[in-house]
Amino acid sequence: MKQEINTKKAPAAIGPYSQAIKTNDLLFVSGQVPMNPNTMEIVEGDIQAQTKQVLENLKAILEEAGLTLNDVVKTTVFIKDMEDFSKINEVYADYFKETKPARACVEVARLPKDVGVEIEAIAVVK
Repeated sequence: MKQEINTKKAPAAIGPYSQAIKTNDLLFVSGQVPMNPNTMEIVEGDIQAQTKQVLENLKAILEEAGLTLNDVVKTTVFIKDMEDFSKINEVYADYFKETKPARACVEVARLPKDVGVEIEAIAVVK
């Protein structure tokens, strides 16, 4: 069984993909970029402002599926510049306070819309 999850509280997909897919006891959330869901524009500001918006988008999708950030078991963080790693971590730590999910973080040459950060997640469905 596979169920598509979509919410207007997160940016609409900008390509042929779903915001998230729930299957059995897992939710796979597509990579989120720092886009304001109301304007569909990239948020202004530094990498910390971008990271905050990414995590708010991720949180909104989880909530639509009846989950919270505490249900996330794995994230992958894609960053444009590894020099931003510690700044991204500061914001990330504010969102994942309890059991921290497993994580991979990789520097990439380019991200959609030339943003500085993108985060995808896997969560356990209760």
